[in-house]
Formats: sequence, C-alpha cells, structure tokens
Amino acid sequence: MVDYFSFFIVFLSSFASSYIILPFFIHRMHMRRIVGRDMNKLSHPEVAEMGGTAVLLGFVFSVMMALFFHSHLSQFPALDLVALLAAMLTIVLVGLLGIIDDLIGWKKGIRQYQHALIPIFAALPLVVLPQTIGNTGVDVPFFHFFNFGIYYSIILVPLAVTGASNAANMIAGLNGLEAGMGLLNALAILIVGLVLGEVGVVILMLGLMGALLAFLFFNWTPAKIFPGDSLTLMMGAGIASASIIGNMEKVGLMLFFLYFIELFLKARTKMQSESFGVVQTDGTLKSPEKIGSLTHVVMRMGKFTEKQVVLIILGMQGVVVLVTLLVFWLNFTQTTALGLAGGFI
Repeated sequence: MVDYFSFFIVFLSSFASSYIILPFFIHRMHMRRIVGRDMNKLSHPEVAEMGGTAVLLGFVFSVMMALFFHSHLSQFPALDLVALLAAMLTIVLVGLLGIIDDLIGWKKGIRQYQHALIPIFAALPLVVLPQTIGNTGVDVPFFHFFNFGIYYSIILVPLAVTGASNAANMIAGLNGLEAGMGLLNALAILIVGLVLGEVGVVILMLGLMGALLAFLFFNWTPAKIFPGDSLTLMMGAGIASASIIGNMEKVGLMLFFLYFIELFLKARTKMQSESFGVVQTDGTLKSPEKIGSLTHVVMRMGKFTEKQVVLIILGMQGVVVLVTLLVFWLNFTQTTALGLAGGFI
C-alpha cells in the first residue's frame, strides 16, 4: 500500500526548506554582490544569482527525510536504497559543478567542453548500479529497442546525464522559464514512477518539485533571484537519474523534445546565441535578427511580454508532457495486457 501521507511530507519538506532559505539567500547574495542583470527588463535591474543552491539544499533535505522515514518508521518498504543514494549522489555532484561555475562567473568560468565532461564523472554512481549493469539497451521513441550490451552502462548512462544536464541549461534566460520547464518534466516522471511503483523515482521527483515550486515564487517575473547553472544542471541530472533508475529512458527522451529543437537553433549560431529578447518601450520582447533560440521563435509570433513568452513555451512543454504520458500509458496497458513487465525499457 502506497503511503501518500509520507510522500506528501517529502514534498512539503522540500518546498518548506527551500522557501525558508530563499529570502535569506537573496539578501546575502546582494550583500556579497553576487548579482546579475535582468536583460529582459528596460531598467536591467540587479537580481541575486545562484538560486539553484537553495533548490539543491531543499532537495537534499527532502531525500534525507525520506531516508529517515524508511529507516526508522518502516515507510517505503519497496524502496531500492542503493539506487536512490546513487541517483542522489549524481544529482548533488552535478549541482556542485553548477555552483562552482556560478561562483567563478557567468561565461568566464567552466568552459563548454568542461560542462560536457565533468557530469560524465558525476554519473559513475549510476554506472555501477547492478540494475544499470544488467540493462543492455533503450527503447528509442518512434523507433525500436536498441541493444547496446555493456556499452549501455559505461557509455550511454554518462552521456544521458551530461546531455540532460547541459540541455536543461539551454532553454533559459527568462524569469520562471527554467524552473517551470523542470517542474513540468519532474511531474511527468513522477506520474510514470507512481504507475510503475518506482518509489525511488517518486521520492526524487517530489523532492525536486517541492524545491522548484518554492523557487518559482521568487523567480517568477519580476524575478528576485536567478537560477544559475546550479539549478539547470542539477535539474537535468535529476530527470536523467530518475529515468535511469526507474528504467524509463524513453519517457526522459521524449520529454526533452523541445530541448532538441533548442540545440538545433543554438547550433545555427555556433552555440553563441542567448535566449534574451530586445526589450521594447512597451515592455514587449523583440527577437534578435538571427533566431538562435526557441524563445526567439515565440517572439516572432507576436508582440509578447516576457511573462507571455514564458507561458507560451511552458504551454508547449505541457503538450510534450501530455503526449509523453499518453504514449507511455498506451505502451503500459499493451504490455500489461500481454502479461509482460509494464513500462518502458
């Protein structure tokens, strides 16, 4: 029997801890002059940076709460403790990479190739998991199952972590956009985890969702704090890690559909384009001459404010989430009817 109350406490502990930390954190960031300019506002106000640090702390606290429930209150009996700790360690290591990058300086810190390489080492706890080593392939959306043998664990798992981490860092730069996208993706993984009975996945996503929701209260336009790489990198790693330990890689791949489009658009400008718009006197955002982001595509569709651009993109991601869940459910019901193990491989 699923103890929904314990799950709720995990979510609440994440939300409450992040929500309590953030005002203090914002104040300290301004005192330390760790701030950035909001480029989508006419006045370009200074905004506190490194908001992902508070999200990471809230996330870790919620997982610790779940571990306490499991060890001392005999909750979550189906929890795979090793898998949960491995995923948590990977997420925390990637989050620390983001914090270091934020501290060193935006665009002046860790280089792009280092962004790609360092999460590979952070993925090692997932690489050595028994279920990861025992897995040999992945079901690619709209194609079929590909068997990679041992290369699944030693190559695909690290690539998935670094790919998802850096992808979550691409559609960014507007108030509420990064956290909103992450919240929708985490909700989709949470639903799939509940259906499949993957307790570790549910705990990870509840912890991530609670912290992201608290963060959105301070990051929604006009933002009081920016996420920084400390949020985007750990958010992507969280989605990838949960997908891997829950054996639902196909779900994770489908959720990143818009990020693949963003990668294509960014590649057109040799990865030099930013997602910002050109602020007009009426508060709307105008796309730069060369489109280099999904945000620019939306800006070309009409005269939209920053909030409207964000809501449109979140709506697009909402459609991606719904399609992903529909495909998952059709697959799940079909495999269940055939007497096979439900879910995606």
